Amino acid sequence: MHKIKKNLTERKHTAYENLDKIGEIPIYYGFIPHKSPEIKKIDIDQAKNLLDGDFIENEEVTHTKLPLHVEEKIALIRMYTENTMQNLPQPVMFYFKEPFKGSIKKGSTVFNRYCDLEIMGGSKSIAEALLIQTTRAILKEEGYENIYVEINSIGDRDSINRFTRDLTNHYRKHINDMHAECRQLLKKDPFDLLSCQNDKCKKINESAPRSMDFLSESSRLHFGEVLEYLEALKIPYKINNNLIGNKKYCTETIFSVNNADYNEANKKNKDQKILAIGVRYDGLSKKIGCKKEVHGVGISLLIKNNKIDLRKEVKKIKRPFASFVQLGFESKLLSLGIIENLRKEKIPLFLSLTRDRLGAQVSVVEKFHIPYALIMGKKEAVEKTIIIRNNDTHAQEIVNISDLPKYMKQLEK
Repeated sequence: MHKIKKNLTERKHTAYENLDKIGEIPIYYGFIPHKSPEIKKIDIDQAKNLLDGDFIENEEVTHTKLPLHVEEKIALIRMYTENTMQNLPQPVMFYFKEPFKGSIKKGSTVFNRYCDLEIMGGSKSIAEALLIQTTRAILKEEGYENIYVEINSIGDRDSINRFTRDLTNHYRKHINDMHAECRQLLKKDPFDLLSCQNDKCKKINESAPRSMDFLSESSRLHFGEVLEYLEALKIPYKINNNLIGNKKYCTETIFSVNNADYNEANKKNKDQKILAIGVRYDGLSKKIGCKKEVHGVGISLLIKNNKIDLRKEVKKIKRPFASFVQLGFESKLLSLGIIENLRKEKIPLFLSLTRDRLGAQVSVVEKFHIPYALIMGKKEAVEKTIIIRNNDTHAQEIVNISDLPKYMKQLEK
């Protein structure tokens, strides 16, 4: 009898490698813990032509830059293609608790690498929302209660080319008013001028074109949806037109998660302003010779390990006994809040948030024999309810979203 109970318990749990306590949070959002790829010589060689501008300018510490580490993204794409991960259900979502080995060190930095989240094979706006929401949950566990997001979009390749042309023309008109260093930078990359702290250049930058004014219709829609997710999640944000990144491979969205309690005048407890940086890099795979484009977006958390217990190893967590099926953008907007409320109660869900069609979502549920389905369409999203369906008996019940955690706790028993 004891052996039977033990087997039943094991079936209700999933074993993982490369997982710590803080890594449990990403799992509830669909991320899988994975060993960090080792950066090889071939990755470094391919990165060399892309390194210029591969940073976000950092205002809180003089002469310090936050690198985006293009060689890490290249190593990820290599891992993805070599292991034919494109044949897996897309997107593939990773949690990396360890820093990438072999990264190029660019200048001095006072920032710690805490962990990385990556979503590959997905072009939809919910990917950015997943990264930001998961990052917020992790930061809260580490004691950062108040965060906000600085965000910008440079759009797709056509959007970037139009913006670059107008930005170059703008600086050429003011070239006599620029200081000598920026005159030289203009020949190399006009994007670098946007972060110049010289008083003359700051004034020129105030009237510079904004990347968002050059977005294609699809890029405008993508960025608008990302902002809608932030509003639905009640995450404060502000548009930072100077947040650009490296135009050689960055596309669409670039963002940073910042500490709202940071006070530049009174840097108590050595607080830091920038807690994480994220970027979409859909344009990179073709740059390094891939035949098919690999969509990718990732975020790096750059904080100190304040709570040692959160990095303790975890062997297994509960297996999902219910799936979340969503129909329509309205239900997607509510989905991440629902997942977070259930995560707090230690109730995992099987997720297909990037899939829109009902058939595609249901087929995955049937494949993994998940007992229950949480179904939310446009009607349920408006009424703030959700349908709980027993996949064996087909019986279903309508539950208010606010009552869902309690209902699922009882169902789990």
